[in-house]
Amino acid sequence: MSTRRSDQVIIETHTTIHTLGSQNEGKRLRYMQKDGRFPVLFQKAPGDWSPYLMDIFTTLVEIRWRVMFLIFSLSYILSWLFFGLCYWLIAYVHGDTEDMDEPCVANVHDFTGAFMFSMETQATIGYGFRGMTENCIAAIIALTVQSVFSCLLDTIIIGIIVAKMASARKRAQTVGFSNCAVVNLRDGVLSLSWRLGDFRGNHILEGVARAQLVRFVRAPLGTVVISSQDLDIQNRDIVLATPATIIHKLEPSSPLYSLGLDDLLVDDFELVVSFTYTGDSTGMLHQTRTSYTSADIRWGQRFQDMLKLGKKHFMVDYALFNETTWVPVPLMSAEQYDRGRHPEGRSQSHRAHSPSVKRNGGNCAVTPDITGEVMHQTSL
Repeated sequence: MSTRRSDQVIIETHTTIHTLGSQNEGKRLRYMQKDGRFPVLFQKAPGDWSPYLMDIFTTLVEIRWRVMFLIFSLSYILSWLFFGLCYWLIAYVHGDTEDMDEPCVANVHDFTGAFMFSMETQATIGYGFRGMTENCIAAIIALTVQSVFSCLLDTIIIGIIVAKMASARKRAQTVGFSNCAVVNLRDGVLSLSWRLGDFRGNHILEGVARAQLVRFVRAPLGTVVISSQDLDIQNRDIVLATPATIIHKLEPSSPLYSLGLDDLLVDDFELVVSFTYTGDSTGMLHQTRTSYTSADIRWGQRFQDMLKLGKKHFMVDYALFNETTWVPVPLMSAEQYDRGRHPEGRSQSHRAHSPSVKRNGGNCAVTPDITGEVMHQTSL
């Protein structure tokens, strides 16, 4: 690979291997982060909280745990204080603070006693020292309202906590994509592929994979125009009992058909991939997603084999999930390869051999094929 673009690339040398990476790639804003989050900030009118209040349950499920624990504690403490204030006002109006013979609430003479009675009632502690009498209808009504409210509050709080613990996002973190995508030959056709695996023991028996090519162009006045296009995937319906390799063939119908090795340095696109499935334990719908930029695509590599046959089981080595190895691949676009033409100044294919390669800014390790020759190789 020519090094004339010294202002755009960084060359790292390890023994005889040269790895090319874009110098500005880490500074470019991604459409989707690697963990599946979108760096999108919504600007609303100041003080417009109506979308959050209209769907308060979803708002409480999506807030952070520390905020949830704060709301959990305040909801009970404030309710105890409110009903304690009600009992103290009833006792004060009735004259129970002056040790009457027929009090509304026995042994409640001040606000501290009223607060303790409120907490014992709502938490159903029942120490037996303070208790309601039949002398005041107002106190009986307050006790009934507090009992119903405590049941409703317990139901809401427990439901929100269970929903947060069973959140689909947590399950989605145990299903992941490979850190990079690779381009190689499959059945004589240049193909783009990436890996998908379930890191838990319980298997996903049904799911649908999807991929979109996203391009965004900065327009005048700071606006951005985003366009997306679906990619055809072989075997879109996946049984994820073992790790699967998702394949998109670079055929004439593909938007990446004319994409060559040199185009990866300058082309500005993002491959957004997702896997939607139903959890076998909870029956909930989950989605795992990530994205690959042009810097995350390895040309002329393939994923190492993870699956081995044991005596009683199929053995899956997840240590090789992100491992790739060099393979001979034409250093040209699929369109040029199909036409039988070759770029000027390039040979049709190269093979690499090295102890290890790590891309600048990436996490896919490369290990060598078993070959007797050591050759110069560039990877993207």
